[in-house]
Parts: sequence; structure tokens; C-alpha cells
Amino acid sequence: MTENSVSMLQRAITRVDAEQVKRAAEFQAAILADVAGRRGTLHGRVKPLAASMKVAGPAITVEVRPGDNLAIHAALAIAQPGDVIVVDGKGDLSCALIGEIMSTQAHAAGIAGIIIDGAVRDSDALAQGDFPVFAAGLNPCGPTKSIAGRVNHPVSVAGAAIQPGDLIIGDADGVVVLPREEVAALLVLAQQKLDGENRRLQAIRQGDIRAPWLEAALRAAGMLENGETL
Repeated sequence: MTENSVSMLQRAITRVDAEQVKRAAEFQAAILADVAGRRGTLHGRVKPLAASMKVAGPAITVEVRPGDNLAIHAALAIAQPGDVIVVDGKGDLSCALIGEIMSTQAHAAGIAGIIIDGAVRDSDALAQGDFPVFAAGLNPCGPTKSIAGRVNHPVSVAGAAIQPGDLIIGDADGVVVLPREEVAALLVLAQQKLDGENRRLQAIRQGDIRAPWLEAALRAAGMLENGETL
């Protein structure tokens, strides 16, 4: 193995704490995205193959050349149970980067899920399975396995910056990444936000229809004059 190949494939990373992953999995991706300042969400093109799919875990980051999945195979070989493989496929949809065989391998290895800014195939089988797969699209064309990529380096996936070991949360709405060192504080904020949203939903059901902040926001935006009401 050359010095260059060693640097392109990093095995040792610091992962988000397992207890934090468990707690984060209790929240919607939308709640976590809001408390993270509406940053860290992947572009909406990256979607679960079935609406019921959910995933939470530390990121194993992968960068590939469009249409080649060699580095994904390397990531599958070194990932630990509970990890989420997150692939910067450049949004390319000309060739699928994984299919049923690789997803079955990942599931058997205990990997929590795969997220790809690129295409996948065997979508019917993947959508009906228990293993979470998120992708930007579909294509029956298979990939090559010959071009070097990088594993566990910082990546930008569908507009989101991701470091190895960061927390990945995905559900029917899409995918959000939380920086590992910020997770503890964000989980506190997430619970506060969820509690507040539940109180607001209860108030709406009891007849308090109008958002309490609306008139102040309209005045601040110049849509209502001071003293004017809706």
C-alpha cells in the first residue's frame, strides 16, 4: 500500500456518542434542522427510497468520482455497526452507485444506512427492504470500480459540509447533519422546540388559531403600520 493510498483511506475517526445518537433518533430531522440554525440539511433531491425509512448514526464520509463506487466498497469494509455511509456522488445520475447486493452487505454488517448524492438501482427491492437508503435518483446503469476515491475525509454532500463522525439524521423529509461537537447542546434545544411545538398544536386544537407572533412580524416587515391589526 502506498503512502498516498493510506492518506485517502482513513480508518480511525472520532464518532458522535452512541447515547446521543439514540436520543437524536427520537426527533424529526426537521426539528434538528431548525435548532441547528437551518444549516446542515442536504439538498431535497436526496430522498429515502421509502417514506418509512429513518436513519441515525455517525457519518462515514465517502467521496467518489461520478459513476465509480470503489471507495464505497472500501467504506463498507471499514465501517462499524451503527455507522451511516454518506457519499458525495456529485449529484451525478448517469450510473447507479449501489444496488441490492451492496445494501444487503451493509445491512448484514450492521451499518445503519447509506445516503448518496447520486443514483442507485434495484429500487423496488431496496424500497421494500428494512435497510434505509437515501439517494438523489435512480439509474439501471452499473458503476465502474477502478477510480480512487476518499474515505473519512471532510466532504460536501448535496450542499452540506460533513466531517467524519458527525451525526446524520434522515427521515421522510430528508437528511440533516449535526456537527459532532455541537450535538449535546442541540439535543437540549431540540427537546425545548418539540415541547413548544406540542403546546402550540394543542392550543390550535383548542381554538387559538392565529400564530401569536404574526402581527409583530408583519409590523417589523412593514406590512402593518404601528397600531394596525389584522
